[in-house]
Amino acid sequence: MSAVRVRTRAELRTARRRRAHSCWGHLIAAPLWPMHGSNLGTLLRTCDAVGACLAVPRLPWVPEALARGNTLRHRTCVHFTGDPVRWLARQRQDGLRVLGVELADEAVRLADLPAARGATVAVLGHERHGIPAEAVGLLDQAVEIPMVGHGTTLNVAVAGSLVLYKLAGLL
Repeated sequence: MSAVRVRTRAELRTARRRRAHSCWGHLIAAPLWPMHGSNLGTLLRTCDAVGACLAVPRLPWVPEALARGNTLRHRTCVHFTGDPVRWLARQRQDGLRVLGVELADEAVRLADLPAARGATVAVLGHERHGIPAEAVGLLDQAVEIPMVGHGTTLNVAVAGSLVLYKLAGLL
């Protein structure tokens, strides 16, 4: 007999919230310079898993990418932004902590990142170029995901998922 018992779908449904969460505004994943639509759908699923919202620019291809990548059967919390830099400035003005996933001298290692104690925006940059210089000045803090391989970045869905789970206190 196996020592591991896998929970049934019915057991999982009763243990989790019954309806989609409305906007709590506590955690917001912000891939503001997206490159690949499939990554947005994957990140949207992570947002649902940790109770976060997703903030994305209103680019022509983004709504369709989210719809295609969203395999969830309920409404998700998506905020459409205008200009990313102005949107970030507004979030800071409103008192949200703005955290950037970026390689920086002052960056805290992901393992040392504490769970979010207040409303937090996790900014994810372009997969090749990172967070633009004009937005780096709006960050309250940077977090770095250590890597031992040859690459310098992860795709936005993977990086965002790791950081969101840590900020949500689930890792």
